Amino acid sequence: MRKFVLLLLSLNFYLVASSQVIKGTILDKETHEKILAAYVYFNGTFVGTSADQNGYFELDISKNSSMPLTISAIGYYSVTLSDLSTSKPVQVFMKPKSYEMNDVVVSGKSLIKQRKANLSVFRYAFLGSTDNANKCEIINEGDITFNYNKDKDTLKAYASKPIIINNKALGYKVTYYLDEFELYRRENNSFFFTGNIIFNEDLTSDITQKKFFESNREESYYGSRMHFFRVLWKGNLDFSAFKIIDSNNMKLSYKDIVFKENSLTKYLKYPQKLGICYDEGKPSSFISFPREEIYFEENGYYDPKLIEWEGLMAQKRIADWLPYEYSIKQ
Repeated sequence: MRKFVLLLLSLNFYLVASSQVIKGTILDKETHEKILAAYVYFNGTFVGTSADQNGYFELDISKNSSMPLTISAIGYYSVTLSDLSTSKPVQVFMKPKSYEMNDVVVSGKSLIKQRKANLSVFRYAFLGSTDNANKCEIINEGDITFNYNKDKDTLKAYASKPIIINNKALGYKVTYYLDEFELYRRENNSFFFTGNIIFNEDLTSDITQKKFFESNREESYYGSRMHFFRVLWKGNLDFSAFKIIDSNNMKLSYKDIVFKENSLTKYLKYPQKLGICYDEGKPSSFISFPREEIYFEENGYYDPKLIEWEGLMAQKRIADWLPYEYSIKQ
């Protein structure tokens, strides 16, 4: 009997230790009313859950506890929670979005033509400029609108609902919660957009399709930002296809740019813009840091708001993004 009790206690301890569930309620920041149908997830993963009709949610964070948690809802700016704690329920306050646009009925030929042109520009900036971008379908383009005739120099895009993308190249169906999108025509069509992505579904079905998707995923992975940070984490930069150089064309080592805080996180740090060479040759990508240091993790996670990319890596956008659960098939 004593052995049985000890076994139950040991099993209970294991279940508690291995399962970390965060609980909370999601509220409107201005009215404090409960927000219905919000989505709670880890950005760039398959892990997420919906809040119920009372704004309440529960999510097991044991596999992603070091990553920030994202909360998104229609009509609100996404919220990110760091330093997650499961010791007590949390309250999340979300700020309503204010759209800087006039209500426009796209009916005349000129506006229909303008919307078509704006959608083309949006797809290029949002999905990317690789072959995979041509194989992506934005299912609900009707939920995307633009600032018609308000500011001819800056194109702004707004999404009344989460953007649903069917990636027929990589075999994923994803949801993107767009917070901001701006494109500056006077600055060579430079742009930025912010938001968060959740991978909803792996579209792989039969063996032939699976091989097709796996081949495309590998091609997208190698030389990508995720690949770069995973190599950097392992510390084997000198034995990889990546080479990092400074503004004086001097090769840098792992120790020149990375310092370690603990077993879960590391930081990338350098005062200048860095050139990234992949598979020999000259730098094909460049990376610079608005802040002094950039936190990243073993799975390739980093905060995209803290880094500015140029070159080939910058061309790989939504159409080439892989979930953090992705791993190369050996």
